[in-house]
Amino acid sequence: MENLISPLNDKNSTQKVGEIGEMFAANYLSKQGLRIVCANFKVPIGRNSKDVSVSGEIDLIAIDSETLVFIEVKTRTSDSFATPETAVNLRKQRQIIRTAKRYRQIFHTKEIAIRYDVVSIVLNEKKAPKIEHLKGFFTEAKFKKTYWQTDDYLD
Repeated sequence: MENLISPLNDKNSTQKVGEIGEMFAANYLSKQGLRIVCANFKVPIGRNSKDVSVSGEIDLIAIDSETLVFIEVKTRTSDSFATPETAVNLRKQRQIIRTAKRYRQIFHTKEIAIRYDVVSIVLNEKKAPKIEHLKGFFTEAKFKKTYWQTDDYLD
């Protein structure tokens, strides 16, 4: 493990930390009984306000019993400032949901139950990484559009 973490001092350390974390997460989830079906799924999800193509990425996609699970992996070398999962903010959640919708559209999995999880990993050179699997970390419900019922206001 020390060999994996010690090269984190070079200029691409953030990317390496992420790659190491995803490897630990996939291994951990497999041991917990989830079946990994895809890693680093990336697809165009639309255009931004400046008409530039926007891509979305999901770190891991797995099957847990009869549920399709979209998993965001957040890895840090320390949690003294904040836990890794705090980086999965509303903007990131919305991007994951949009990407998951495209995945379900492409692979015709709209009838399968889904869940959005986060795996939080804190790496440590001296001991095993701290891994926490946060099942159902967020849902699509808070992003659903609400519509006004104009009939209620016509009295």
